Amino acid sequence: MHLDHDPAAPAAETIGFDDFLKVDIRVGTIVRAEPFPEARKPSIKLEIDFGPAIGVRKSSAQIAARYHPEDLVGRQVAAVVNFAPRQIGKFMSEVLTLGFADTEGRVILFSPDDRVPNGSKLF
Repeated sequence: MHLDHDPAAPAAETIGFDDFLKVDIRVGTIVRAEPFPEARKPSIKLEIDFGPAIGVRKSSAQIAARYHPEDLVGRQVAAVVNFAPRQIGKFMSEVLTLGFADTEGRVILFSPDDRVPNGSKLF
Protein backbone atom coordinates (compact mmCIF):
# COMPACT_ATOMS: atom_id res chain seq x y z
CA MET A 1 0.00 0.00 0.00
CA HIS A 2 2.77 2.44 0.89
CA LEU A 3 4.33 3.28 -2.44
CA ASP A 4 7.35 5.40 -1.53
CA HIS A 5 8.52 6.26 1.98
CA ASP A 6 11.69 8.02 0.81
CA PRO A 7 11.66 11.59 2.15
CA ALA A 8 14.14 12.51 -0.58
CA ALA A 9 11.76 11.42 -3.37
CA PRO A 10 10.68 14.21 -5.70
CA ALA A 11 7.19 15.68 -5.46
CA ALA A 12 4.43 13.91 -7.39
CA GLU A 13 3.07 15.45 -10.57
CA THR A 14 1.25 18.75 -10.20
CA ILE A 15 -2.51 18.56 -9.70
CA GLY A 16 -5.19 21.23 -9.75
CA PHE A 17 -7.01 22.46 -6.65
CA ASP A 18 -10.18 20.74 -7.88
CA ASP A 19 -8.30 17.41 -7.77
CA PHE A 20 -7.28 18.07 -4.16
CA LEU A 21 -10.89 18.82 -3.23
CA LYS A 22 -11.94 15.37 -4.46
CA VAL A 23 -9.97 13.72 -1.62
CA ASP A 24 -12.12 13.90 1.52
CA ILE A 25 -9.79 13.78 4.54
CA ARG A 26 -11.55 13.85 7.91
CA VAL A 27 -10.68 13.48 11.58
CA GLY A 28 -12.27 10.77 13.68
CA THR A 29 -11.85 9.17 17.08
CA ILE A 30 -10.82 5.53 17.37
CA VAL A 31 -13.58 3.74 19.29
CA ARG A 32 -12.28 0.19 18.89
CA ALA A 33 -8.91 -1.36 18.03
CA GLU A 34 -7.89 -5.00 17.81
CA PRO A 35 -4.97 -6.99 16.42
CA PHE A 36 -5.18 -8.18 12.81
CA PRO A 37 -2.76 -11.15 12.74
CA GLU A 38 -4.16 -12.45 9.42
CA ALA A 39 -2.85 -9.39 7.53
CA ARG A 40 0.34 -9.76 5.47
CA LYS A 41 2.00 -6.81 7.23
CA PRO A 42 1.62 -6.09 10.96
CA SER A 43 -1.76 -4.38 11.17
CA ILE A 44 -4.50 -3.33 13.55
CA LYS A 45 -8.24 -3.28 12.82
CA LEU A 46 -9.76 0.07 13.75
CA GLU A 47 -13.27 1.40 14.12
CA ILE A 48 -13.23 5.19 13.82
CA ASP A 49 -16.10 7.56 14.65
CA PHE A 50 -16.26 10.40 12.10
CA GLY A 51 -19.30 12.07 13.62
CA PRO A 52 -22.99 12.07 12.67
CA ALA A 53 -22.63 12.73 8.92
CA ILE A 54 -20.25 9.82 8.22
CA GLY A 55 -20.59 7.61 11.29
CA VAL A 56 -18.28 4.81 12.39
CA ARG A 57 -16.08 3.33 9.67
CA LYS A 58 -13.59 0.43 9.70
CA SER A 59 -9.94 0.57 8.69
CA SER A 60 -7.05 -1.85 8.52
CA ALA A 61 -3.93 0.13 9.40
CA GLN A 62 -0.33 -1.11 9.10
CA ILE A 63 0.60 0.42 12.45
CA ALA A 64 1.29 -2.61 14.68
CA ALA A 65 5.06 -1.99 14.63
CA ARG A 66 4.58 1.21 16.70
CA TYR A 67 1.16 0.96 18.34
CA HIS A 68 -0.76 -1.40 20.63
CA PRO A 69 -4.54 -1.66 20.19
CA GLU A 70 -5.27 -0.85 23.84
CA ASP A 71 -3.42 2.49 23.51
CA LEU A 72 -5.38 3.66 20.45
CA VAL A 73 -8.96 3.93 21.74
CA GLY A 74 -9.84 7.60 22.21
CA ARG A 75 -7.08 8.85 19.90
CA GLN A 76 -8.02 11.10 16.99
CA VAL A 77 -6.66 10.25 13.55
CA ALA A 78 -7.01 11.50 9.99
CA ALA A 79 -8.35 9.31 7.20
CA VAL A 80 -9.52 9.46 3.61
CA VAL A 81 -13.23 8.71 3.87
CA ASN A 82 -14.22 8.68 0.20
CA PHE A 83 -12.16 5.82 -1.23
CA ALA A 84 -14.03 2.71 -2.30
CA PRO A 85 -13.94 -0.02 0.41
CA ARG A 86 -11.06 -2.46 0.07
CA GLN A 87 -11.10 -6.13 1.03
CA ILE A 88 -8.09 -7.05 3.19
CA GLY A 89 -8.30 -10.77 3.86
CA LYS A 90 -11.65 -11.35 5.57
CA PHE A 91 -11.86 -7.69 6.65
CA MET A 92 -13.47 -4.85 4.66
CA SER A 93 -11.50 -1.62 5.14
CA GLU A 94 -13.78 1.38 4.54
CA VAL A 95 -11.36 4.30 5.04
CA LEU A 96 -7.62 4.87 4.57
CA THR A 97 -6.06 5.89 7.88
CA LEU A 98 -3.20 8.32 7.22
CA GLY A 99 0.34 8.35 8.54
CA PHE A 100 3.96 9.02 7.74
CA ALA A 101 6.90 6.61 7.78
CA ASP A 102 9.61 7.13 10.39
CA THR A 103 13.28 6.49 9.62
CA GLU A 104 12.72 2.74 10.03
CA GLY A 105 9.65 2.66 7.76
CA ARG A 106 7.15 2.27 10.62
CA VAL A 107 3.92 4.22 10.25
CA ILE A 108 3.29 7.15 12.59
CA LEU A 109 -0.37 8.15 12.65
CA PHE A 110 -1.37 11.59 11.36
CA SER A 111 -3.51 13.38 13.93
CA PRO A 112 -4.31 16.90 15.13
CA ASP A 113 -2.32 18.49 17.97
CA ASP A 114 -5.54 19.34 19.83
CA ARG A 115 -8.97 17.69 19.81
CA VAL A 116 -11.29 18.81 17.04
CA PRO A 117 -14.87 17.77 16.29
CA ASN A 118 -15.19 14.31 14.72
CA GLY A 119 -15.82 14.72 11.01
CA SER A 120 -13.73 17.90 10.70
CA LYS A 121 -12.37 18.17 7.18
CA LEU A 122 -8.76 18.88 6.22
CA PHE A 123 -8.35 22.05 4.17
